[in-house]
Amino acid sequence: MNAPDTTPRTPRPIQALPDQLISQIAAGEVVERPSAVVKELLENALDAGASQITVRLEEGGVKRIAITDNGRGIPPEQMPLALARHATSKIASLDDLENVGTLGFRGEALASIASVAAVTLTSRTADAAHAWEIVGSHNGTVAPSSGAQGTTVDVQDLYFNTPARRKFLKSEQTEFGHCAEVVRRIALARPDVSFSLSHNGRTIDHWNVSEMAKRSAHILGEGFAEARLAIDESAGPLRLHGYTGLPTASKARADGQFFYVNGRFVRDKVLVHAVKAAYQDVLHGDRFPSYVLALDLDPALVDVNVHPSKIEVRFRDSRAVHQFVFHAVQRALAQTSATSHGSVPSPLPAAESLGSATWRGEQTSFGPLLAPDYSPTFSPSPFGQRDGGGTAGFVAPRFGGNEGGVAQSTEKYGALFGGSGPVTGYRAESDMALPQASPFTVSPAAMAQEEFPLGFALAQLHGIYILAQNAKGLVLVDMHAAHERILYEQLKTALDSRVAGEEMQVQPLLIPVTFYADAVEVGTASEHQETLQALGFDIATLSPTTLAVRSVPVLLKNADAQTLARDVLRDVREFGGSRVLIERQNELLGTLACHTAVRANRILSTQEMNALLRQMEITERADQCNHGRPTWVQVEIGALDKLFLRGQ
Repeated sequence: MNAPDTTPRTPRPIQALPDQLISQIAAGEVVERPSAVVKELLENALDAGASQITVRLEEGGVKRIAITDNGRGIPPEQMPLALARHATSKIASLDDLENVGTLGFRGEALASIASVAAVTLTSRTADAAHAWEIVGSHNGTVAPSSGAQGTTVDVQDLYFNTPARRKFLKSEQTEFGHCAEVVRRIALARPDVSFSLSHNGRTIDHWNVSEMAKRSAHILGEGFAEARLAIDESAGPLRLHGYTGLPTASKARADGQFFYVNGRFVRDKVLVHAVKAAYQDVLHGDRFPSYVLALDLDPALVDVNVHPSKIEVRFRDSRAVHQFVFHAVQRALAQTSATSHGSVPSPLPAAESLGSATWRGEQTSFGPLLAPDYSPTFSPSPFGQRDGGGTAGFVAPRFGGNEGGVAQSTEKYGALFGGSGPVTGYRAESDMALPQASPFTVSPAAMAQEEFPLGFALAQLHGIYILAQNAKGLVLVDMHAAHERILYEQLKTALDSRVAGEEMQVQPLLIPVTFYADAVEVGTASEHQETLQALGFDIATLSPTTLAVRSVPVLLKNADAQTLARDVLRDVREFGGSRVLIERQNELLGTLACHTAVRANRILSTQEMNALLRQMEITERADQCNHGRPTWVQVEIGALDKLFLRGQ
């Protein structure tokens, strides 16, 4: 690496910068990438009153961005000014700046774009006999042209005269993905306008004029349409309207969150926190709600001129705005507060009934217990029944299962760990007619020496907890949290082994799992193949909208390949390949482990439960899951005796 040049330079006099250089400097803020050009031109089209907008892109927008609208158009004598710096029809005074009612207002976008690309502006007003055209910059000549009413801005060869900027762009697919996301955001805010998006001559999306309900369902998907709540509340100068998703339809990513202030898409900490706080009682963990919310207020109460991209705003009374949004969303969610306890909201389709253990891919806690035909079975005690059980023994009730119930004598509990021979299987007299599970033998000597600190499994409770018995008494295990920690540690070991030069074991899929992916996900998969392979994933691009998972780490072979792939792509996209492998490694592995761990309502056999206990005993830091929650709790016999007043 070359050392920096520290040779003193000859002082230069202070001088005015050339207009071209000024515009190129401004372009560094305004034209960050092709999607920034798309955003500025779309905002101009909407400000011009367009009801129909067409967006045509080539090579991710780097080669060409052409946006056509049917708005008011620009008179020919004003077209040079449209390409000049800080020339606009949207504001004329400080009062206008403090009451901005348009999406654009600075008058620098077109000039900045023209300084780093070849721009052709074609426009026609309603009273003009034909269209007019200007090429290049405000110094160009306005000439007659052809075209319908409205304006077309054709931007070609972005950064052709600033190649240093161009080399910082990502792949074509990634850049197109960012452009498509901008179009989605703006189309979502304006259902009264039709939008059409094409890339390399192929139509990608088209939205006709519709209502917000239909437009949001089209863009966010039918899943959002079936699990959302309408909001429309006003208080003084504030109005919040739109849709917020049900907690049961939450996502692992925050990519379904759209907030608009006076029609402008924003990412505002005040608003995001208000919505997050409203969901606090009904949504836990690292899940994110989906929503499309629009806040309308007097333009004088919000400053939109605080960021070059206008994506941040500043409220005059941020506390009042926060409280209004918080209470509006909270009231909407109040009718579904029971969903946090496992009940199902009313929009649930008939096909997804309470009798199913899953809802939209998420495990519920007690759904199967409510089904009319539920017939639970109990895992048999590995210790069997001690001699002399009689009426002193406890026999679990039968509910139609064909497996023996938990049966354990309490009369001679201490003998369980003090005898000289193995404990064998047992049948109570009342159970002789019922089929019994195979006997399970445990060495009392092994129990006395605490070779197995977590003991042996007795049964499951509500499909969530494992009940086990050890030398001290009762052990309660959160099976998901425990399995999550085990997988997390195994994944860390596997990745560390790969870093040390050993190969990570991967599981090729006999039939690759294909799924629809947006342009950003496809671009991420193409750009970060090396990182994905380091993590044990082979994710191939089949088409501009389809990815295929061809292999996964062996440790994750039983998990949902699509969910795993999306989580990996999300982290790689947000933090970059090198950061994911170094700084974000544990967070990513924790996410993968959580998705792979055994879920609630999975009925485990006694052998599976005991295998989990044995694995816990040899896994480091197995006392807590990687979220910090305990994985097991010991309840000693003395505590149980006190609970039941034994010996008193």
